[in-house]
Amino acid sequence: MFGFRVIAEDGRTGARAGELVTPHGIIETPIFMPVGTQATVKTLSPSDLDDVGAQIILANAYHLSLRPGADIIRESGGIHAFMGWNRPVLTDSGGFQIFSLSSLTNVTEDGLAYRSHLDGSSHFMSPEDNVALQRDIGADIIMALDECVAYPATREAAGRSHELTIEWARRCRDAWLGNPGDQALFGIVQGATYADLRRESARALAELDFPGYAIGGLAVGEPKGAMRELIDVVVPELPKEKPRYFMGQGFPEDIIGSVAQGIDMFDCVMPTRNARKGTVFTSRGRLVVKNAEYARDQRPLDPDCDCYACGRFSRAYMRHLFQAEEALAGRLASIHSLTFYLSMMRQMRQAIIDGGFSEWREGFLEVYAGGTRDTTV
Repeated sequence: MFGFRVIAEDGRTGARAGELVTPHGIIETPIFMPVGTQATVKTLSPSDLDDVGAQIILANAYHLSLRPGADIIRESGGIHAFMGWNRPVLTDSGGFQIFSLSSLTNVTEDGLAYRSHLDGSSHFMSPEDNVALQRDIGADIIMALDECVAYPATREAAGRSHELTIEWARRCRDAWLGNPGDQALFGIVQGATYADLRRESARALAELDFPGYAIGGLAVGEPKGAMRELIDVVVPELPKEKPRYFMGQGFPEDIIGSVAQGIDMFDCVMPTRNARKGTVFTSRGRLVVKNAEYARDQRPLDPDCDCYACGRFSRAYMRHLFQAEEALAGRLASIHSLTFYLSMMRQMRQAIIDGGFSEWREGFLEVYAGGTRDTTV
């Protein structure tokens, strides 16, 4: 039920267009995945996600294990039935929470001991437990349990984390192979900002022959130049016939750059989190619509956008909603920003297929950067 094929490659870069087949539908890559940590993309309904063109969303196994609990999701028929979403779902294992909630966690070779950030209760999760958890949740794509270290990390800390992540990946793979069902398991490349560790991690995971591979532990504060160099180190070590996923990358210009380096899948809370706070992404850069200068602005958020928000409402109305703290503000802003991201991905894909990716990239970024002077704080 799972497969991936590359249907077009750019002649001047590493960009490629593909098709990712899952039990709940075909995903056209390169793709951006809206983040629905708690089995919901905040403020948006499944119908909204259909309207903006979402093909797959991301949820988080760590958070769902604590609330509502995997048993309730399983009893509800799996995450698709539980949340009323009939397209593909990817669940992150929760490895990032080891990093982001480090004060509540204790990592050992056996697994992760942690206290709930909700009620302080104690829990333990081994790699095998994590696979079983994600099997109960029922996502189409599940991620191996990994450890992400903070930036900057010492070589000693990065090396220990890298070795632990590979060992956990082996254990996750063995547990998954015992009952793969209709799910595909992705391994996660770690190694902080050390090129040799990243290369070693990618090679070790490639030998384990996962259905797909992710790059984790980047876009966490390191210089963008270092991030680009590390992607170039990792990508050649990963199988060409398997999908490549950069975890947590959010800025449009960074996503475009990573597509040029051969990455197929992306996720980030950035477009929706920023939208709920009054900053949206447009074809002309970022727009802080809650700013006073837009109080009488009758233009849409983005004149080049055909989303529900841009088709019906002005910047003046959007600013009013934010000033009045109306829930509709976050919903409309999120609809727009996700429409922008997913439209950008479709344009990129078509440019790769048509053989004009480099020209599209130059033109898109010229307009996007050209508007930043007027729209970014």
